[in-house]
Amino acid sequence: MTPVKVVERPMTMGEIKDKAKNLGITPGNMKKTELIQAIQRAEGNSTCYGTTHGTCQWTECCFRVDCLKIRN
Repeated sequence: MTPVKVVERPMTMGEIKDKAKNLGITPGNMKKTELIQAIQRAEGNSTCYGTTHGTCQWTECCFRVDCLKIRN
């Protein structure tokens, strides 16, 4: 994964959409998980958001706090 600024709180949808737009992604009606995975893909990272089952090796991920709360 590309090193990024780690946040200690979940990103808001506004922040996620801004990040997407900066990467040339049009958020449209994408659901949060789809949008974050599109961001991960555009950054050349694993599209792992929402698939970690509460554990994650990527300590430098800006989506980590939110992702760890998802228990599939």
